[in-house]
Amino acid sequence: MSHSDRSSSGATQEQVRRETTGKDKAVGFTRPFAPFEWMIALRYLRARRSQGFVSVIAGFSFLGITLGVATLIVVMSVMNGFHKELLDKIVGINGHIFLQATESPLTDYDSIVHQVQDLPGIELALPLVEGPAAASTTNMAFALVRGIREADLKRLPGIAGHVTLGSLDGFDTAGGVVIGQRLAENLGLGLGDKIKLLTANGSQTPFGVVPRSKVYPVTGIFQIGMAEFDNLFVYLPLPEAQAFFNKAGEASVIEIFLKNPDTIDAARVEIQNQVMRPMIMTDWRERNRTFFDALNVERNVMFIILTLIVLVAALNIISGLIMLVKDKGRDIAILRTMGVTRGGVMRIFLITGAAIGVVGTFVGFLLGLVVAHNVETIRQFLNRLLDANLFPAEIYFLSRLPSVVDPGDVFSVVALTLVLSVLATLYPSWRAARLDPVDALRYE
Repeated sequence: MSHSDRSSSGATQEQVRRETTGKDKAVGFTRPFAPFEWMIALRYLRARRSQGFVSVIAGFSFLGITLGVATLIVVMSVMNGFHKELLDKIVGINGHIFLQATESPLTDYDSIVHQVQDLPGIELALPLVEGPAAASTTNMAFALVRGIREADLKRLPGIAGHVTLGSLDGFDTAGGVVIGQRLAENLGLGLGDKIKLLTANGSQTPFGVVPRSKVYPVTGIFQIGMAEFDNLFVYLPLPEAQAFFNKAGEASVIEIFLKNPDTIDAARVEIQNQVMRPMIMTDWRERNRTFFDALNVERNVMFIILTLIVLVAALNIISGLIMLVKDKGRDIAILRTMGVTRGGVMRIFLITGAAIGVVGTFVGFLLGLVVAHNVETIRQFLNRLLDANLFPAEIYFLSRLPSVVDPGDVFSVVALTLVLSVLATLYPSWRAARLDPVDALRYE
Protein backbone atom coordinates (compact mmCIF):
# COMPACT_ATOMS: atom_id res chain seq x y z
CA MET A 1 0.00 0.00 0.00
CA SER A 2 1.44 3.40 -0.99
CA HIS A 3 1.91 6.27 1.43
CA SER A 4 -0.91 8.28 -0.18
CA ASP A 5 -3.29 5.30 0.08
CA ARG A 6 -2.37 4.80 3.75
CA SER A 7 -2.98 8.48 4.44
CA SER A 8 -6.33 8.37 2.66
CA SER A 9 -7.28 5.19 4.51
CA GLY A 10 -6.27 6.75 7.82
CA ALA A 11 -8.37 9.84 7.18
CA THR A 12 -11.31 7.68 6.26
CA GLN A 13 -10.94 5.55 9.37
CA GLU A 14 -10.78 8.64 11.59
CA GLN A 15 -13.92 10.07 9.97
CA VAL A 16 -15.74 6.76 10.43
CA ARG A 17 -14.70 6.60 14.10
CA ARG A 18 -16.13 10.08 14.67
CA GLU A 19 -19.39 9.14 12.94
CA THR A 20 -19.82 5.88 14.83
CA THR A 21 -19.31 7.24 18.35
CA GLY A 22 -21.98 7.90 20.95
CA LYS A 23 -25.49 6.61 20.43
CA ASP A 24 -24.90 5.33 16.89
CA LYS A 25 -21.98 3.17 18.03
CA ALA A 26 -23.89 1.87 21.01
CA VAL A 27 -26.70 0.53 18.88
CA GLY A 28 -24.39 -0.79 16.16
CA PHE A 29 -25.36 1.33 13.14
CA THR A 30 -24.46 4.66 11.55
CA ARG A 31 -26.81 7.51 10.87
CA PRO A 32 -28.30 7.19 7.32
CA PHE A 33 -26.55 9.43 4.77
CA ALA A 34 -24.05 10.61 7.35
CA PRO A 35 -21.35 13.10 6.24
CA PHE A 36 -18.69 10.38 6.07
CA GLU A 37 -20.84 8.41 3.61
CA TRP A 38 -21.02 11.45 1.35
CA MET A 39 -17.27 12.03 1.75
CA ILE A 40 -16.37 8.48 0.72
CA ALA A 41 -18.91 8.41 -2.13
CA LEU A 42 -17.68 11.66 -3.64
CA ARG A 43 -14.05 10.52 -3.22
CA TYR A 44 -14.84 7.44 -5.31
CA LEU A 45 -16.00 9.73 -8.11
CA ARG A 46 -12.60 11.39 -8.40
CA ALA A 47 -10.36 10.10 -11.15
CA ARG A 48 -7.23 8.24 -10.06
CA ARG A 49 -4.64 6.53 -12.15
CA SER A 50 -5.59 3.08 -10.89
CA GLN A 51 -9.29 3.75 -11.53
CA GLY A 52 -8.95 5.35 -14.94
CA PHE A 53 -11.24 2.92 -16.75
CA VAL A 54 -13.95 3.27 -14.08
CA SER A 55 -13.76 7.05 -14.41
CA VAL A 56 -14.10 6.82 -18.18
CA ILE A 57 -17.29 4.76 -17.81
CA ALA A 58 -18.63 7.27 -15.27
CA GLY A 59 -17.83 10.10 -17.69
CA PHE A 60 -19.65 8.42 -20.53
CA SER A 61 -22.62 7.75 -18.25
CA PHE A 62 -22.73 11.42 -17.27
CA LEU A 63 -22.45 12.51 -20.92
CA GLY A 64 -25.15 10.04 -22.01
CA ILE A 65 -27.62 11.24 -19.39
CA THR A 66 -26.88 14.90 -20.17
CA LEU A 67 -27.38 14.45 -23.91
CA GLY A 68 -30.40 12.20 -23.39
CA VAL A 69 -32.22 14.72 -21.20
CA ALA A 70 -31.29 17.67 -23.43
CA THR A 71 -32.33 15.83 -26.59
CA LEU A 72 -35.65 14.77 -25.10
CA ILE A 73 -36.48 18.31 -23.99
CA VAL A 74 -35.53 19.80 -27.37
CA VAL A 75 -37.37 17.19 -29.45
CA MET A 76 -40.53 17.34 -27.31
CA SER A 77 -40.47 21.16 -27.48
CA VAL A 78 -40.12 21.12 -31.28
CA MET A 79 -42.96 18.58 -31.60
CA ASN A 80 -45.12 20.78 -29.35
CA GLY A 81 -44.19 23.75 -31.51
CA PHE A 82 -45.21 21.91 -34.67
CA HIS A 83 -48.55 20.96 -33.15
CA LYS A 84 -49.31 24.49 -31.93
CA GLU A 85 -48.13 26.30 -35.07
CA LEU A 86 -49.95 23.99 -37.45
CA LEU A 87 -53.10 24.17 -35.36
CA ASP A 88 -52.94 27.96 -35.24
CA LYS A 89 -52.33 28.23 -38.98
CA ILE A 90 -54.94 25.68 -40.03
CA VAL A 91 -57.64 26.97 -37.70
CA GLY A 92 -56.60 30.60 -38.17
CA ILE A 93 -57.47 30.50 -41.86
CA ASN A 94 -60.07 27.70 -42.03
CA GLY A 95 -62.23 28.26 -38.96
CA HIS A 96 -63.43 25.90 -36.23
CA ILE A 97 -66.90 24.89 -37.49
CA PHE A 98 -68.21 24.61 -41.06
CA LEU A 99 -71.83 24.75 -42.25
CA GLN A 100 -72.81 23.48 -45.69
CA ALA A 101 -76.25 23.27 -47.32
CA THR A 102 -77.78 19.88 -48.07
CA GLU A 103 -81.21 20.08 -49.71
CA SER A 104 -81.07 23.50 -51.38
CA PRO A 105 -78.34 26.03 -52.33
CA LEU A 106 -77.01 28.22 -49.55
CA THR A 107 -78.67 31.44 -50.75
CA ASP A 108 -79.82 32.52 -47.28
CA TYR A 109 -76.28 32.73 -45.94
CA ASP A 110 -76.79 36.29 -44.60
CA SER A 111 -79.67 35.14 -42.42
CA ILE A 112 -77.74 32.15 -41.07
CA VAL A 113 -74.65 34.26 -40.40
CA HIS A 114 -76.81 36.74 -38.45
CA GLN A 115 -78.37 33.92 -36.38
CA VAL A 116 -75.04 32.27 -35.59
CA GLN A 117 -73.09 35.47 -34.96
CA ASP A 118 -75.30 36.39 -32.00
CA LEU A 119 -74.69 33.10 -30.16
CA PRO A 120 -72.43 33.20 -27.09
CA GLY A 121 -68.83 32.14 -27.69
CA ILE A 122 -68.87 32.92 -31.43
CA GLU A 123 -66.04 35.20 -32.57
CA LEU A 124 -66.78 35.38 -36.29
CA ALA A 125 -69.10 33.78 -38.85
CA LEU A 126 -68.53 34.43 -42.55
CA PRO A 127 -69.83 33.08 -45.88
CA LEU A 128 -67.37 31.83 -48.49
CA VAL A 129 -67.47 30.80 -52.12
CA GLU A 130 -64.70 28.30 -52.67
CA GLY A 131 -63.42 26.47 -55.72
CA PRO A 132 -60.27 25.18 -57.39
CA ALA A 133 -58.62 27.08 -60.24
CA ALA A 134 -55.43 27.27 -62.24
CA ALA A 135 -53.41 30.44 -61.67
CA SER A 136 -51.02 31.43 -64.43
CA THR A 137 -48.66 34.08 -65.73
CA THR A 138 -45.67 32.75 -67.60
CA ASN A 139 -45.85 29.84 -65.14
CA MET A 140 -48.86 27.91 -63.90
CA ALA A 141 -49.86 26.73 -60.43
CA PHE A 142 -52.88 25.19 -58.73
CA ALA A 143 -54.83 27.58 -56.50
CA LEU A 144 -57.81 27.46 -54.19
CA VAL A 145 -59.91 30.55 -54.89
CA ARG A 146 -62.02 31.92 -52.06
CA GLY A 147 -64.67 34.58 -52.39
CA ILE A 148 -65.01 36.68 -49.25
CA ARG A 149 -66.27 40.09 -48.20
CA GLU A 150 -63.79 42.82 -47.30
CA ALA A 151 -65.07 43.22 -43.74
CA ASP A 152 -64.71 39.47 -43.13
CA LEU A 153 -61.26 39.29 -44.74
CA LYS A 154 -59.97 42.01 -42.43
CA ARG A 155 -61.20 40.01 -39.41
CA LEU A 156 -59.92 36.65 -40.63
CA PRO A 157 -57.29 35.61 -38.01
CA GLY A 158 -54.93 34.04 -40.54
CA ILE A 159 -54.89 37.08 -42.83
CA ALA A 160 -55.32 40.09 -40.54
CA GLY A 161 -51.90 41.50 -39.73
CA HIS A 162 -50.11 39.23 -42.22
CA VAL A 163 -50.41 41.38 -45.37
CA THR A 164 -46.83 42.12 -46.46
CA LEU A 165 -47.55 44.11 -49.63
CA GLY A 166 -50.57 46.18 -50.61
CA SER A 167 -53.66 46.67 -48.51
CA LEU A 168 -57.06 45.16 -47.84
CA ASP A 169 -58.72 48.54 -47.98
CA GLY A 170 -61.16 48.79 -50.89
CA PHE A 171 -60.94 45.04 -51.51
CA ASP A 172 -64.64 44.81 -52.46
CA THR A 173 -64.39 47.51 -55.11
CA ALA A 174 -60.80 47.15 -56.36
CA GLY A 175 -61.65 44.22 -58.62
CA GLY A 176 -58.39 42.48 -57.77
CA VAL A 177 -57.09 39.50 -55.79
CA VAL A 178 -55.07 38.95 -52.63
CA ILE A 179 -52.61 36.05 -52.92
CA GLY A 180 -50.03 34.24 -50.79
CA GLN A 181 -46.35 35.16 -50.74
CA ARG A 182 -45.05 31.84 -52.05
CA LEU A 183 -47.62 31.72 -54.85
CA ALA A 184 -46.54 35.23 -55.88
CA GLU A 185 -42.89 34.12 -55.87
CA ASN A 186 -43.62 30.96 -57.89
CA LEU A 187 -45.56 32.92 -60.50
CA GLY A 188 -43.18 35.89 -60.50
CA LEU A 189 -45.88 38.32 -59.41
CA GLY A 190 -45.63 41.63 -57.61
CA LEU A 191 -48.09 44.22 -56.44
CA GLY A 192 -50.18 45.47 -59.38
CA ASP A 193 -49.21 42.60 -61.72
CA LYS A 194 -51.86 40.59 -63.55
CA ILE A 195 -52.80 37.00 -62.70
CA LYS A 196 -54.99 34.82 -64.88
CA LEU A 197 -57.44 32.44 -63.17
CA LEU A 198 -58.92 29.48 -65.06
CA THR A 199 -61.73 27.25 -63.81
CA ALA A 200 -63.50 24.30 -65.37
CA ASN A 201 -66.80 25.42 -63.81
CA GLY A 202 -67.52 27.88 -66.58
CA SER A 203 -70.62 28.79 -68.50
CA GLN A 204 -73.08 26.19 -69.77
CA THR A 205 -73.40 25.94 -73.58
CA PRO A 206 -75.15 23.53 -75.96
CA PHE A 207 -71.77 21.84 -76.34
CA GLY A 208 -71.22 21.42 -72.60
CA VAL A 209 -69.49 23.43 -69.91
CA VAL A 210 -66.88 25.85 -71.26
CA PRO A 211 -63.93 26.66 -68.96
CA ARG A 212 -63.86 30.25 -67.78
CA SER A 213 -60.77 32.42 -67.44
CA LYS A 214 -60.32 35.98 -66.25
CA VAL A 215 -57.39 38.27 -65.50
CA TYR A 216 -57.19 40.15 -62.18
CA PRO A 217 -54.66 42.63 -60.77
CA VAL A 218 -52.82 41.68 -57.56
CA THR A 219 -53.90 44.19 -54.90
CA GLY A 220 -52.34 42.47 -51.88
CA ILE A 221 -49.86 39.78 -50.87
CA PHE A 222 -49.99 38.00 -47.50
CA GLN A 223 -47.66 35.62 -45.69
CA ILE A 224 -49.24 33.31 -43.14
CA GLY A 225 -46.02 31.43 -42.38
CA MET A 226 -47.34 28.04 -43.49
CA ALA A 227 -45.85 27.21 -46.88
CA GLU A 228 -48.81 25.15 -48.10
CA PHE A 229 -51.30 27.96 -47.48
CA ASP A 230 -49.01 30.73 -48.76
CA ASN A 231 -48.71 28.78 -52.00
CA LEU A 232 -52.41 27.91 -52.33
CA PHE A 233 -54.96 30.58 -51.45
CA VAL A 234 -56.27 33.34 -53.71
CA TYR A 235 -58.92 35.68 -52.28
CA LEU A 236 -61.54 37.33 -54.51
CA PRO A 237 -64.39 39.68 -53.56
CA LEU A 238 -67.47 37.59 -52.79
CA PRO A 239 -69.68 38.87 -55.70
CA GLU A 240 -66.81 38.37 -58.17
CA ALA A 241 -66.21 34.80 -56.94
CA GLN A 242 -69.92 34.02 -57.21
CA ALA A 243 -69.88 35.13 -60.84
CA PHE A 244 -66.61 33.35 -61.57
CA PHE A 245 -67.86 29.97 -60.25
CA ASN A 246 -71.48 30.31 -61.47
CA LYS A 247 -72.84 30.58 -57.92
CA ALA A 248 -74.95 33.71 -58.24
CA GLY A 249 -76.45 34.67 -54.88
CA GLU A 250 -75.17 31.64 -52.97
CA ALA A 251 -72.23 30.59 -50.80
CA SER A 252 -70.32 27.32 -50.65
CA VAL A 253 -69.81 27.23 -46.88
CA ILE A 254 -70.19 29.29 -43.73
CA GLU A 255 -67.08 29.21 -41.54
CA ILE A 256 -67.38 29.89 -37.83
CA PHE A 257 -64.55 30.97 -35.51
CA LEU A 258 -64.91 30.49 -31.76
CA LYS A 259 -63.55 32.63 -28.96
CA ASN A 260 -62.48 29.47 -27.13
CA PRO A 261 -61.75 26.39 -29.30
CA ASP A 262 -62.19 24.13 -26.25
CA THR A 263 -65.94 24.87 -26.27
CA ILE A 264 -66.44 23.46 -29.76
CA ASP A 265 -68.84 20.68 -28.66
CA ALA A 266 -71.09 23.09 -26.77
CA ALA A 267 -70.99 25.53 -29.69
CA ARG A 268 -72.08 22.80 -32.12
CA VAL A 269 -75.13 22.07 -29.97
CA GLU A 270 -76.05 25.78 -29.81
CA ILE A 271 -75.67 26.21 -33.57
CA GLN A 272 -77.71 23.10 -34.29
CA ASN A 273 -80.54 24.37 -32.10
CA GLN A 274 -80.41 27.85 -33.64
CA VAL A 275 -80.24 27.01 -37.35
CA MET A 276 -83.49 25.44 -38.47
CA ARG A 277 -82.73 24.55 -42.09
CA PRO A 278 -80.96 21.24 -42.95
CA MET A 279 -77.19 21.72 -42.80
CA ILE A 280 -74.08 19.56 -42.76
CA MET A 281 -71.97 20.58 -39.78
CA THR A 282 -68.32 19.59 -39.44
CA ASP A 283 -65.41 20.95 -37.42
CA TRP A 284 -61.64 21.21 -37.76
CA ARG A 285 -61.07 18.03 -35.72
CA GLU A 286 -62.98 15.93 -38.24
CA ARG A 287 -61.27 17.53 -41.21
CA ASN A 288 -57.75 17.24 -39.78
CA ARG A 289 -58.06 14.25 -37.45
CA THR A 290 -55.67 12.01 -39.40
CA PHE A 291 -53.05 14.71 -39.65
CA PHE A 292 -52.98 15.58 -35.94
CA ASP A 293 -53.27 11.93 -34.89
CA ALA A 294 -50.15 11.24 -36.95
CA LEU A 295 -48.37 14.12 -35.19
CA ASN A 296 -49.31 12.72 -31.76
CA VAL A 297 -48.15 9.21 -32.70
CA GLU A 298 -44.86 10.58 -34.00
CA ARG A 299 -44.39 12.59 -30.82
CA ASN A 300 -44.95 9.54 -28.58
CA VAL A 301 -42.68 7.32 -30.68
CA MET A 302 -39.90 9.92 -30.60
CA PHE A 303 -40.20 10.10 -26.81
CA ILE A 304 -39.87 6.32 -26.49
CA ILE A 305 -36.92 6.10 -28.88
CA LEU A 306 -35.00 8.96 -27.27
CA THR A 307 -35.63 7.53 -23.80
CA LEU A 308 -33.36 4.67 -24.88
CA ILE A 309 -30.45 7.13 -24.76
CA VAL A 310 -31.13 7.68 -21.07
CA LEU A 311 -31.60 3.94 -20.54
CA VAL A 312 -28.21 3.16 -22.11
CA ALA A 313 -26.58 5.78 -19.89
CA ALA A 314 -28.24 4.19 -16.85
CA LEU A 315 -26.83 0.79 -17.88
CA ASN A 316 -23.40 2.42 -18.06
CA ILE A 317 -23.88 3.54 -14.45
CA ILE A 318 -24.56 -0.09 -13.49
CA SER A 319 -21.42 -1.39 -15.21
CA GLY A 320 -19.29 1.43 -13.81
CA LEU A 321 -20.48 0.83 -10.25
CA ILE A 322 -19.97 -2.93 -10.50
CA MET A 323 -16.36 -2.35 -11.56
CA LEU A 324 -15.96 0.19 -8.76
CA VAL A 325 -17.28 -2.32 -6.21
CA LYS A 326 -14.76 -4.94 -7.38
CA ASP A 327 -11.95 -2.36 -7.25
CA LYS A 328 -12.93 -1.18 -3.76
CA GLY A 329 -13.43 -4.60 -2.20
CA ARG A 330 -10.63 -4.04 0.33
CA ASP A 331 -11.97 -0.60 1.33
CA ILE A 332 -15.44 -2.06 1.83
CA ALA A 333 -14.03 -4.81 4.04
CA ILE A 334 -12.15 -2.26 6.19
CA LEU A 335 -15.28 -0.14 6.57
CA ARG A 336 -17.29 -3.19 7.59
CA THR A 337 -14.71 -4.25 10.23
CA MET A 338 -14.80 -0.68 11.62
CA GLY A 339 -18.53 -0.96 12.28
CA VAL A 340 -20.13 0.43 9.15
CA THR A 341 -23.35 -1.47 8.52
CA ARG A 342 -24.40 -3.10 5.26
CA GLY A 343 -26.87 -0.24 4.85
CA GLY A 344 -24.05 2.29 5.21
CA VAL A 345 -22.00 0.58 2.49
CA MET A 346 -25.05 0.41 0.25
CA ARG A 347 -25.74 4.11 0.74
CA ILE A 348 -22.15 5.03 -0.17
CA PHE A 349 -22.41 3.40 -3.58
CA LEU A 350 -26.00 4.62 -3.97
CA ILE A 351 -24.74 8.18 -3.56
CA THR A 352 -21.87 7.53 -5.98
CA GLY A 353 -24.13 6.33 -8.78
CA ALA A 354 -27.00 8.71 -8.09
CA ALA A 355 -24.63 11.68 -8.16
CA ILE A 356 -23.81 10.92 -11.81
CA GLY A 357 -27.49 10.76 -12.69
CA VAL A 358 -28.58 13.82 -10.73
CA VAL A 359 -25.79 16.09 -11.97
CA GLY A 360 -26.16 14.78 -15.54
CA THR A 361 -29.91 15.38 -15.41
CA PHE A 362 -29.46 18.93 -14.12
CA VAL A 363 -26.87 19.82 -16.78
CA GLY A 364 -29.03 18.21 -19.49
CA PHE A 365 -32.06 20.13 -18.20
CA LEU A 366 -30.23 23.47 -18.53
CA LEU A 367 -28.75 22.57 -21.92
CA GLY A 368 -32.12 21.41 -23.25
CA LEU A 369 -33.87 24.62 -22.19
CA VAL A 370 -31.18 26.80 -23.76
CA VAL A 371 -31.34 24.94 -27.08
CA ALA A 372 -35.16 24.69 -27.09
CA HIS A 373 -35.55 28.45 -26.60
CA ASN A 374 -33.02 29.24 -29.35
CA VAL A 375 -33.66 26.45 -31.83
CA GLU A 376 -34.58 28.80 -34.72
CA THR A 377 -31.45 30.92 -34.13
CA ILE A 378 -29.32 27.77 -34.12
CA ARG A 379 -30.97 26.58 -37.34
CA GLN A 380 -30.23 29.86 -39.10
CA PHE A 381 -26.62 29.76 -37.89
CA LEU A 382 -26.17 26.20 -39.19
CA ASN A 383 -27.76 27.18 -42.51
CA ARG A 384 -25.19 29.95 -42.93
CA LEU A 385 -22.34 27.80 -41.70
CA LEU A 386 -23.12 24.82 -43.94
CA ASP A 387 -24.61 26.85 -46.79
CA ALA A 388 -27.65 24.57 -46.80
CA ASN A 389 -31.36 24.68 -45.98
CA LEU A 390 -31.85 22.39 -42.98
CA PHE A 391 -35.58 23.11 -42.70
CA PRO A 392 -37.15 23.48 -46.16
CA ALA A 393 -40.60 25.05 -45.90
CA GLU A 394 -41.90 22.98 -48.82
CA ILE A 395 -41.45 19.79 -46.78
CA TYR A 396 -42.26 20.94 -43.26
CA PHE A 397 -45.08 23.39 -44.19
CA LEU A 398 -43.75 26.10 -41.84
CA SER A 399 -41.32 28.88 -42.68
CA ARG A 400 -39.58 28.72 -39.29
CA LEU A 401 -38.67 25.96 -36.86
CA PRO A 402 -41.14 26.23 -33.96
CA SER A 403 -40.44 25.32 -30.36
CA VAL A 404 -42.78 25.42 -27.36
CA VAL A 405 -41.40 24.28 -23.99
CA ASP A 406 -44.11 22.47 -22.02
CA PRO A 407 -43.35 22.39 -18.25
CA GLY A 408 -45.24 19.09 -17.98
CA ASP A 409 -43.02 17.43 -20.59
CA VAL A 410 -39.87 18.81 -18.97
CA PHE A 411 -40.96 17.51 -15.58
CA SER A 412 -41.70 14.07 -17.06
CA VAL A 413 -38.27 13.88 -18.71
CA VAL A 414 -36.42 14.97 -15.56
CA ALA A 415 -38.45 12.67 -13.27
CA LEU A 416 -38.00 9.67 -15.59
CA THR A 417 -34.24 10.21 -15.79
CA LEU A 418 -33.83 10.59 -12.04
CA VAL A 419 -35.84 7.40 -11.41
CA LEU A 420 -33.78 5.41 -13.93
CA SER A 421 -30.55 6.78 -12.47
CA VAL A 422 -31.48 5.76 -8.93
CA LEU A 423 -32.76 2.34 -10.00
CA ALA A 424 -29.48 1.73 -11.86
CA THR A 425 -27.53 2.08 -8.59
CA LEU A 426 -29.57 -0.41 -6.55
CA TYR A 427 -28.05 -3.69 -7.77
CA PRO A 428 -24.36 -2.63 -7.58
CA SER A 429 -24.99 -1.06 -4.16
CA TRP A 430 -26.62 -4.26 -2.97
CA ARG A 431 -23.63 -6.23 -4.27
CA ALA A 432 -21.30 -3.96 -2.30
CA ALA A 433 -23.35 -4.35 0.88
CA ARG A 434 -23.33 -8.17 0.54
CA LEU A 435 -19.53 -8.34 0.28
CA ASP A 436 -17.99 -10.54 2.99
CA PRO A 437 -15.06 -8.73 4.73
CA VAL A 438 -13.27 -12.04 5.36
CA ASP A 439 -13.27 -12.98 1.67
CA ALA A 440 -12.26 -9.46 0.65
CA LEU A 441 -9.22 -9.40 2.99
CA ARG A 442 -8.18 -13.03 2.61
CA TYR A 443 -5.59 -12.36 -0.09
CA GLU A 444 -4.42 -8.93 1.10
